[in-house]
Amino acid sequence: MFHAIVCIKQVPETTEVQINPETNTLVREGVKGIINPFDTYAIEEAIRWKEKLGGKVTVISMGPPQAMDALKEAVAMGCDAAVLLSDRAFAGADTWATAYTLSQAIRRLGDFDLILCGKQAIDGDTGQVGPGIARQLGIPQLTYVSKIPELHLKQRAIRVERLLEEGREMVTSTLPALVTVVKDINQPRYPTVLGIRRATRLTIPIWTAADLEGADPSKFGLQGSPTQVIRIFTPPPRAAVCEMIAAESAEEAAAALVERLLAEKVF
Repeated sequence: MFHAIVCIKQVPETTEVQINPETNTLVREGVKGIINPFDTYAIEEAIRWKEKLGGKVTVISMGPPQAMDALKEAVAMGCDAAVLLSDRAFAGADTWATAYTLSQAIRRLGDFDLILCGKQAIDGDTGQVGPGIARQLGIPQLTYVSKIPELHLKQRAIRVERLLEEGREMVTSTLPALVTVVKDINQPRYPTVLGIRRATRLTIPIWTAADLEGADPSKFGLQGSPTQVIRIFTPPPRAAVCEMIAAESAEEAAAALVERLLAEKVF
């Protein structure tokens, strides 16, 4: 039976984010969040393959308790089960520690055929967590996937099309594998009324560090992050000076503008 796992992240809906001055990490508590937009394409692709092959889709996320809203939205879209990883021990994790924690949760979930992630999160833009999970689990990673033409459970094989700067690339891999998707892959569906009702009734388990048996606690959160942020600051606003060109006609204004640009050696 086909089993897909989708890793999602709840990101701030606003660009007006706050930084904890002591830890230099993003303050997520109390900030309205949404599913990372790239992750919605991963959710949709997993659901489509479940509809083709039968099976189930499990969605997982690591974050504060409010990330439960993102998981319920994913269930309302069509995912079958969800798990939230939430513990103070996970706070402040960089991409490496996040990938480690998610990989330990995936190990506990058991057998799977495919892991899907968005290509990157809009708040961090690193694109490192998906590949990091694959590395921790020792499975193939297929990044920047724009299409999955073939997925064969019996042959344990998958063929994908990758979107690259210089063109497109067809790659074949064995299963299980991890795929990070771009927005070209599909058009995410909206939650349905029945899906919303099911998500409302569904009890989503919350796993803490103690639930990840066999994991190394020193690799969680801020203490387990090899990346250390020394300082975060907001750059000063760029000063701008506007000069109006007065002229009798548009032609005169254009001529004066060209003369000024030549004098300033703009071109």
